[in-house]
Amino acid sequence: MLSRLLIRNFAYASMLMTMISCASADGFSTKVASLKDKMTAAGEKTESKVNQKTDSIRAAGSSFSKAFEDIPPEDEYYIGRSVAATILANYKTYENEKLQVYLNNICQALVINSDVPEIFNGYHVKVLDSTEINAFATSGGHVFITKGLIGCTSNEDSLAAVIAHEIGHIQLKHGLKAIKNDRFMSATKQTVKAVTQSPEKNQAEEMDGMVNDVMSQMVNNGYSQKQEFEADAFAVKLLEDSGYAPSEMVTMLELIEKNQKNSKAGLYKTHPTPKSRITNVKANMGKKASAIKVDESRTRRYNEVMSAYAGK
Repeated sequence: MLSRLLIRNFAYASMLMTMISCASADGFSTKVASLKDKMTAAGEKTESKVNQKTDSIRAAGSSFSKAFEDIPPEDEYYIGRSVAATILANYKTYENEKLQVYLNNICQALVINSDVPEIFNGYHVKVLDSTEINAFATSGGHVFITKGLIGCTSNEDSLAAVIAHEIGHIQLKHGLKAIKNDRFMSATKQTVKAVTQSPEKNQAEEMDGMVNDVMSQMVNNGYSQKQEFEADAFAVKLLEDSGYAPSEMVTMLELIEKNQKNSKAGLYKTHPTPKSRITNVKANMGKKASAIKVDESRTRRYNEVMSAYAGK
């Protein structure tokens, strides 16, 4: 059986060699070259399609992952300014020039010791005329603190802790991360500037959607527990670097817990419980941070400003 198979294969090979020998050498080479070219072209076309699809997926993934990093500072401000306007449409401001200057001086003392001491239009603190215990911060550098929350502070260091926490939300870009992905991906420099300078209907709607996303996150749902803990950890480090006593964050949170037990609004609604935040703050305080004491001169300054403040 094996010999029969060998004979058959030999015959097939002989026939093939005869066919090849009978064919024109040039003609055969041309056909082979043509077939090779067709196969190469088909392969290159398929490879090109695969590469294009891969590049598209890679580009989309890269754009998504870098979206928050790539947005220009001025665009962060434009979005934040719109959020601030919405906040001010819902809250009245409390006008007290001495308190205003004092809070902004504390804010500047903090940010100068942070990794981002300067942003597009600077950092600004404003008091909201509300007994609600709450605070807000926008990507534009606006920090809003209610009279109710100021009432939960006992000295300059605890007041600085409130501001440092809000600066954390700004520098960690928590507000921008509240914007839904589809809206954020279209929030390019050109889009945002077009909205603020010569808005078209679809662009204005896009901006409204982004602002609503941020407002819903801050006011209605609150940041995630992880983000709140991140802002607290950020505040502990910033207070330490600025010479304020991080331990006063605990004092402030204890006062919030005491004053907010029966409340269903403000920080109670949108933040983790003060007790869980206190645990997180203590976990982020090292020996150096714990050793910093409240300075009496700062407390005297605080008492002087608060003596004329209606919220205390």
